Amino acid sequence: MLASLGISLSSSGMWLLNGIVWTALHLLSAFIAVRLPARLFERETALTRLRAFEAGGAFYERAFAIHRWKDKLPDGGAWFKQGFAKAHLASRSPAYLQRFVTETRRGEWTHWCMLLPVPLFTLYNDALGLVIMFVYALIANLPCILVQRYNRARLLKVMTRRGKICYAKETSYRTREQ
Repeated sequence: MLASLGISLSSSGMWLLNGIVWTALHLLSAFIAVRLPARLFERETALTRLRAFEAGGAFYERAFAIHRWKDKLPDGGAWFKQGFAKAHLASRSPAYLQRFVTETRRGEWTHWCMLLPVPLFTLYNDALGLVIMFVYALIANLPCILVQRYNRARLLKVMTRRGKICYAKETSYRTREQ
């Protein structure tokens, strides 16, 4: 596409452009996401609803050993003034835990949305470059999506225990018996 505009990139120029574009897209997505009202993420959607097989986060521990590596991922929510840091629980109050659950939905949506710009890379990448950009998008975002779902499943499991901490306003955690 760029060639049709009279613009040619060397191989290193193309990869530099890929890096710049991805960095800009990641920052822009996070910038926009933290400015969206929390009410947009307070309820589950078809995409964010937890499934029975996730079993309160146990699936992610068994299938991915997520508890071993999740803390090594960056916490993008902490990068912005309006963001919500999710690296550690700062409180056990029901309101804080509900907000944390809401923010895991925001984070999950943000990372799903980061998969959408992949077709943009067809403008100046060949087929191999596009495949590499798609694989990068998966590697960069799927672990973050898994962590958001794992944390939400665990929080909702704790929040729904009678007499322990609180009840979730909306619980999408379902046991296998239900």
